[in-house]
Amino acid sequence: MNAAHTDPNASTNALLSNTSGARGLGLSRPLAIASWTLQVIVAVILFQTLFFKFTGAEESKYIFSKIGAEPFGRYASGVAELIAVVLLLTPRTVTLGALLSVGVITGAIGAHFTKLGIVVQDDGGLLFGLALIVFFGSLAILGIRRRQIPIVGARLTTRTPTHA
Repeated sequence: MNAAHTDPNASTNALLSNTSGARGLGLSRPLAIASWTLQVIVAVILFQTLFFKFTGAEESKYIFSKIGAEPFGRYASGVAELIAVVLLLTPRTVTLGALLSVGVITGAIGAHFTKLGIVVQDDGGLLFGLALIVFFGSLAILGIRRRQIPIVGARLTTRTPTHA
């Protein structure tokens, strides 16, 4: 009998074992779980804002008008966030998604600090708080998967000194 049919955790184990990314660098099970948890949290936050950006919700129009980027900036950031969501949830492109998320959300945090303020339209700072979660969540993903970051990842590995 096939083990996949008798093991109720087989699909979860298969997913977690396939978290190595483009370079074939594996993660321990706890790091894989932490990474996937963060990836889903960041992706959900980014994804839930897309409806408001693409439908022209009043709050989105207000925000992008206030920073002088309505409607182009609203659509462009929405497309960038949608791409980040897809990349974050695709095992081979997780680090690219996290890098894109950091870039997009850094712009949002900068807008809060310079033009919008922490509280936007009496939201109690909710949008700013969500931006911080995306920012630090994406940085944590990059920390966990640092060896998988394109171009620089190989230089970010921990090396154990050898004694001659």
